[in-house]
Amino acid sequence: MGKEQMDKHFEQNRVDSVVKEINQKVNHLSQQVQKISSDALEIRKTFWNDVTVNVDEPDDMIETYFSIKQQAQLLSERERSQSHLGKELKTLGRLKYSPYFGRVDFKEDGEQKSESIYLGITSLMDQNEENFLIYDWRAPISSIYYDYSPGKAEYNTLEGNIKGEMELKRQFIIRNSKIEGMFDTGITIGDEILQEVLGNNANTQMKSIVATIQKEQNQIIRNEKSKVLLVQGVAGSGKTSAALQRVAYLLYRYRGILTSQNIMLFSPNPLFNSYVATVLPELGEENMQQATFLEYLTSRIEKSIHLEDAFMQVEYILNGEETEEYVTRIKSISFKSNLQFKEIMDQYLKYLSNEGLLFKDIMVKNKLLISAEQIKDKFYTYDKSYSIPNRMALLQEWLLKEIRKFKKREREQDWVKEEIQFLEKEDYLDAFKKLQKDKKFNEDTFDDQEREEKVLSEVLVSRYFKPIIRQVKKFRFIDYIHIYNQLFTQETVEKAALLVNDDWKDICRISQVKLSSSELTYEDATPFVYLKDHIEGRKGSSSVKHVFIDEAQDYSPLQFAYIRELFPYSKMTLLGDINQGIFAHSSEATSILPLNFIEEDKESIILTRSYRSTRPIGEFTKSLLKDGSLIEPFNREGNKPTLTIVKDQDDLHTSLVRKVNNLKEQGHKTIAIICKTAKESQEAFHSLKDELPLKLIEKGTISFEQGVLVIPSYLAKGIEFDAVLIYDASSKSYHRESERRLFYTACTRAMHELHLYTTEEISPLLSDSKDYLEISSKVL
Repeated sequence: MGKEQMDKHFEQNRVDSVVKEINQKVNHLSQQVQKISSDALEIRKTFWNDVTVNVDEPDDMIETYFSIKQQAQLLSERERSQSHLGKELKTLGRLKYSPYFGRVDFKEDGEQKSESIYLGITSLMDQNEENFLIYDWRAPISSIYYDYSPGKAEYNTLEGNIKGEMELKRQFIIRNSKIEGMFDTGITIGDEILQEVLGNNANTQMKSIVATIQKEQNQIIRNEKSKVLLVQGVAGSGKTSAALQRVAYLLYRYRGILTSQNIMLFSPNPLFNSYVATVLPELGEENMQQATFLEYLTSRIEKSIHLEDAFMQVEYILNGEETEEYVTRIKSISFKSNLQFKEIMDQYLKYLSNEGLLFKDIMVKNKLLISAEQIKDKFYTYDKSYSIPNRMALLQEWLLKEIRKFKKREREQDWVKEEIQFLEKEDYLDAFKKLQKDKKFNEDTFDDQEREEKVLSEVLVSRYFKPIIRQVKKFRFIDYIHIYNQLFTQETVEKAALLVNDDWKDICRISQVKLSSSELTYEDATPFVYLKDHIEGRKGSSSVKHVFIDEAQDYSPLQFAYIRELFPYSKMTLLGDINQGIFAHSSEATSILPLNFIEEDKESIILTRSYRSTRPIGEFTKSLLKDGSLIEPFNREGNKPTLTIVKDQDDLHTSLVRKVNNLKEQGHKTIAIICKTAKESQEAFHSLKDELPLKLIEKGTISFEQGVLVIPSYLAKGIEFDAVLIYDASSKSYHRESERRLFYTACTRAMHELHLYTTEEISPLLSDSKDYLEISSKVL
């Protein structure tokens, strides 16, 4: 038996031994879970039997309270233990089939013998809890696996830096407890492992990459010092995967201090949230808070205001004709996205501190209680040295007092007595209960008419005033839409001495048209909420310690400035690729990092190697960019991308159906027909749905299944597919230079196969890329 076979035999025996230990632990834990579950069930059944209930005397009530509390705590402790053991069992269940993925033999300086370190998704100790059979990939010593080749190596611990010699670095592919591949390797995770992982079909959910983390990705994952970590990575470089492993690492490193609720991820769309939902649970961690930035903005804007979302804005940009109105809108988007507009907002807020705030009348039953002018006068009587939010809090308190006075007086009005007659039976019952509770009724009969009428009047008036009080508590008496609209008037510009640009008048004109109908464009949403926060007080969250922003290139400098105000003390991880910037404000950007982060304690990591696509697809997509030479495609063989020129729409659909069926026969599970816009996606879907089993992905889609998908280009960001078919690569569809990044983004979604189609003249964006395509013309 050769050395290689002996090594594999030894390693398989160890796998078998570890799996045996895992099975024993599973059996032991299962028995514990069964016992705890039985205990919890018994406590629930006998809860009140074991509680002393006596409320006759104060001392007895206290005893009863503590008796109930003790039983509740006992039940809660059993349920927590059951949940904890359940998580352990799930993790052991995963370990059983693939206990670990790597091994390093490390001899610490001063020691005579090296130690074999086996790395897996979690730690595992032997039955005596003395020796590690598997080390968690996040443990300090595990970092040498990702950062070093055999030779001198070191790692950091809480006690200091540990130096030594790495004598062996080995990687495994283990499935169903059997070693299917084993490689001794150098500094990078070996191409054999990557080829095996990357050659698999795409999945409907992102997977953990702990077995294939590269050195530069490990730097992202284990970075603890930087307040702002900027990750600029090309399409398919694994930046999002690394960020999710970073979350898992932070939860492991600061266990007991940091929880998943202390971490916030701003994701590009709801579909992406579903796509990444299984990564952390695979590693035994709970998912962090996740939201799109639009979801946050929507939560801060009244429902009566119609808000355009980011994708509606993109649709307008991609579908719009180059009219004067269109050009002005593009200028407006650009201007309202930059920091100069924030300066204008800050100037405007100084003006509002002295004059110009607008309010709404407070009404009840079409009767004016407090006029907008009265509210305004009252606000400006407060000391101007106080901030606007502090004065607004005083104003709110005054309004609530005034409303309660009105409420008390209103009970005596004639309309109240009239409406009492039409109250429901339940209202009378509530009044009876209230009198009974207050002991203000005749013990035998409910015949005290005066008291009855008083209580019923209170019930009725409260019904009208309750929503008014609720609205005042939410600051709904402030007329935000008109305050924001006022910013775009010439009178305000002059009074507030706003420093505007040459396009301001045109920007004001289109802004006022929208705002007059209570419509808010996406470019107005962030400044609107920024203004709102500085009037009623900021709604930040001190519990969030780490903020992750994916697709950071799609955030404007103003949005970054606002997010920084929301989370002033949080560490931030920004992930993006400027070549995938698809929004109007990002078309000229050269970095995902805005200027307002220039003074931050930051570190930048650049990922230039793309792992997603085959080399032929990678070579083609990099040719689409002006600076694409910086991208390094991973050396994985595959077919050359194709461009098929067809006669008309009928021939296009026939070609697409044929290609999709061919790809399915080859075993591809996720096939995306990527269209430029939602409108084009809907048209393609309706044209092809009778020929193919399709699913249309729209902006509201929260998950997708394996199969054939029709999806707009901007919703495909961050997701990968086995095969991609570009529905229309003609000059009619992609003709603007500003659409180059969008086109590149769509093409880089493909892992194994990429096919482009056109019925007209080929897009000028392909002029330098034809050598990387297999071009054919078909008249079917």
